[in-house]
Amino acid sequence: MAERSTKNEKDLVKELGDKKEALRVIRFGIAHSKSRNVKETKGLKKEVARILTELNSRK
Repeated sequence: MAERSTKNEKDLVKELGDKKEALRVIRFGIAHSKSRNVKETKGLKKEVARILTELNSRK
């Protein structure tokens, strides 16, 4: 968490976009039975939530 608090907003927004894109790719992979790693999806959702929490706490 300390790592996120030292980043600026621009870096956090970029990281958020990357995580959301990765989550989208995994979701479509699961829909087409290419991937069964549910833990990865859960982890990405938590990362997105943590980044959004950090961005909202700065406003």
